[in-house]
Amino acid sequence: MTNGVDGSPDDHSIDGRRRNQTSAEDARVARTRADVSAAALEVLTTEGWDAVTHATVARVAGYSKTTLYTHWPSRVDLLGLALDVLGEMPHHTPTGDLRADLIGEMTVFRDAVLSLRLDRILLALAHWGATEDDIARVRTRLVADGESVVRTVLGRVAGGTRLDAAVAMFSGAVICPVLMYGETPTDEVVAAAVDIVLHGVSTD
Repeated sequence: MTNGVDGSPDDHSIDGRRRNQTSAEDARVARTRADVSAAALEVLTTEGWDAVTHATVARVAGYSKTTLYTHWPSRVDLLGLALDVLGEMPHHTPTGDLRADLIGEMTVFRDAVLSLRLDRILLALAHWGATEDDIARVRTRLVADGESVVRTVLGRVAGGTRLDAAVAMFSGAVICPVLMYGETPTDEVVAAAVDIVLHGVSTD
């Protein structure tokens, strides 16, 4: 192995070339994973779970099906990639006004369902989270993130099972109409849902 003028390993040596080759391969793998992950999320949120196939994701990502099958052999693997790049959920910034903060958080959640197509993501999580440990872990992370603000805000007036029930009702006021009726709650329904939850947790 040879050294450069400063005593560092010379990249023209065999070891240096190997390091450069490994670095280039690592960068290529990372780039491929990022591209395929983004494509899988795009297909999931625009076309739904049934469209998340190796053929469709490969076409959208610009890679061959062979590449996808080599690294991610199952459709569940593709779903995992999509969920990995989803990132953190958007949230309302609490102001200290209990009712306003809950309305703000529910409104942000409702809007995220539309902008991120969370309905399709939640359907996939519900389907595969019960049988696939990796997807269940992602589901747990996303749910914990999604509930974090409302759980903290409601935690000022409720605790224990009452808090758990209130958080479930809060989430259900958005998720139920989206999944059952194909529509999101209006501002008036959001406000009414918050008032009902607050009335319930404040009743002895």
